[in-house]
Amino acid sequence: MNKDILLLNKTFENKKIRTVWNTDDEKYYISVVDIVGILTDSSNPRHYWNVLKARLKVEGNETVTNCDQLKLEAQDGKKRLTDVVDIEGMFRIIESIPSKKAEPIKQWLAHLGKERIDEEYDPEITINRALEAYRRKGYSNEWINQRLKGIDARKEFTDELKNNGIESSKDFANLTNLLTELWSGYNVKQYKEYKGLTKENLRDNMSNMELVLNMLAEVTSTEIAKSSAVKSKENALDSVIQGGTIAKNTREQIEAKTGKKIVTNTNNKNTKQIK
Repeated sequence: MNKDILLLNKTFENKKIRTVWNTDDEKYYISVVDIVGILTDSSNPRHYWNVLKARLKVEGNETVTNCDQLKLEAQDGKKRLTDVVDIEGMFRIIESIPSKKAEPIKQWLAHLGKERIDEEYDPEITINRALEAYRRKGYSNEWINQRLKGIDARKEFTDELKNNGIESSKDFANLTNLLTELWSGYNVKQYKEYKGLTKENLRDNMSNMELVLNMLAEVTSTEIAKSSAVKSKENALDSVIQGGTIAKNTREQIEAKTGKKIVTNTNNKNTKQIK
């Protein structure tokens, strides 16, 4: 799973269900353990899920095979790797758990899915959801504004890559990595290490100016790709190289004028320099 996500916890009958939104594939991903806990009333839903998961794997259940893991905050406040699946996957898992609460949970999931459908017709819903999520995390309004613009630019960028035949998540990741390295001087892994990040989202820890230049690289690449009459993977690669180079040149010009480096090890979560 692409890790460009927003944590958007939901509730069912006043019980928290850890839910995240992937801004790239535009899907909700839901903690399996949280749903299992509600369905079974088990005192140890993680154990229940591990036993069920092992059985489903033996049966060749594709949902379990394709299950992703994210570090989510547990009840004790510590972050632990947690199995998550999308809404469709959760429906399949529910079918394997006998519970009187199965139908109410299915209705809850259907409502969650309806939110996504509504957003297709009213993008403001998506924006407002992300806005509130970042405000809860303590980000400034100025930063949030840039971040939301970046999300929109990212979607247009990936849509244009798809128009040029880019389909696999590996290809998307490779082109994103190349674009990042071209404008910033760091590939994604190096950039995260420089900022002292592990599982945290890189863009959520960029400064306003870093976000602006990252967005410039993506928007420029998108427009260059659109301007070509020929749609191909080669065109996608060429547009990424050109867009990343233009953003790099812009960064260097700004740094020359201000005497300050734009790409720094500042972590936006605590706004302190990481030593």
